[in-house]
Amino acid sequence: MHTNRLIVTLLFSSTFLAAGCSNDAGGGRGVAASVDKTVDAMLEEESRASFDFFWLEANTDAASDGYGLIADRAPGNPGVSSVASTGFGLTALAIGAERGWVEKEAARERALGTIDTLLWNAEKEHGFLYHFLNMQDGTRASGSEVSVIDTAIAVNGALTAGVYFGGETMEKAKAFADQVEWPWFRDPAVNQFYMGYSPENGFSGYWDYYAEQLMMYILAAGSKTHPLSGDMFYAFERSSRAYGEGEPFIHSWYGSLFTHQFSHAWFDFRGYQDREGVDWWANSVIASEASRQHAIDLSGTFKTFGPHAWGLTASDGPNGYNGRYGSPPSDRDDREHFTDGTVAPAAALGSIVFTPEASIAALKHYRSKPELWSEYGLADAYNEAITPKWVGTDVIGIDKGITLLMIENYRSGFVWDLYMKNDYVQAGAKAIGLVPQTEDVTAN
Repeated sequence: MHTNRLIVTLLFSSTFLAAGCSNDAGGGRGVAASVDKTVDAMLEEESRASFDFFWLEANTDAASDGYGLIADRAPGNPGVSSVASTGFGLTALAIGAERGWVEKEAARERALGTIDTLLWNAEKEHGFLYHFLNMQDGTRASGSEVSVIDTAIAVNGALTAGVYFGGETMEKAKAFADQVEWPWFRDPAVNQFYMGYSPENGFSGYWDYYAEQLMMYILAAGSKTHPLSGDMFYAFERSSRAYGEGEPFIHSWYGSLFTHQFSHAWFDFRGYQDREGVDWWANSVIASEASRQHAIDLSGTFKTFGPHAWGLTASDGPNGYNGRYGSPPSDRDDREHFTDGTVAPAAALGSIVFTPEASIAALKHYRSKPELWSEYGLADAYNEAITPKWVGTDVIGIDKGITLLMIENYRSGFVWDLYMKNDYVQAGAKAIGLVPQTEDVTAN
């Protein structure tokens, strides 16, 4: 992909709710102005069930080298941990403790042990973790690549837990962040991160198009030991197009909704714009609205879709996991996204901070279908457009993670409040030029 960048200044979204309520989980600045008891109960139910995945699907053997590592999915693929799932899980521990779902000391002990595992035992290269690890000992899962984005998610989780639990947990989280050698994963010829690395094949691919990677530049620019220039934030292609009659927005290669959510689960982009005038919060609002409208437009083709069943994102499907589930605009000519009538509840729920009313309506719709519910909450995905109807049998850690974190941010702003307090994050945002919209965005 070439490096020409299309620059778009997005107006502050009319759906941006600056003032949230203070509530029982942290008193931060959430999105919800008010929540009725029925909706609150549903949000609590899905959040608690999602948390249970991270609490129960973890290595709880404190004597093992893989203590605290969390399964990639369940019940399938036993024994394999996803580094991203573990990162979401570290943040989940803070949420669970604050909500009173587990004792705070038990959560602190689990967080400290997990960070120790990531710091000392998990197999890595130059501080970067392998995407998948064997849960029992932290060694590289067969054929797995070293992943910069999954490492960033793990660092996000560690720093968030560190702020919440403090003390030794914070010190270990800093040590974990400090050992990531960000320059090693950068190709100086194009000023972009490589996509992956393996000892057998070396580096491969580039993060040369907008996706979920904004967090990587914030962490790299804020690193105290191996920093990179904030200019990397502006070195990937920013392709802007509209869906139908909607507003234009910077879209990702496959049009998958998670790409507009993951970095926002931790960094509170509300009220910020970058040096090119992009409001990334508004961008995700428009992307979420476009994804919903696409589902509405296809409701006559795929029975699953409709105004309350929307959001195409990477998930399981009838034929296995598919990272191409998405909606237009995608790539450069709308050929890369794919749909077969499969909907992942995490897509709409992961956008609850961007599209509160539509996402809550989707939650009500999903909860009206008993076949979608299990011990860990809503199923990863389902498809009513085929015969027989299909419902995924696994739940996936990253989908439970984005659901849990975004619901918590909607309710309380708790994750945002913790993450934004971290000095690594503050330094990274400043180096990149992410400033409140009342300030001069051209200032260095």
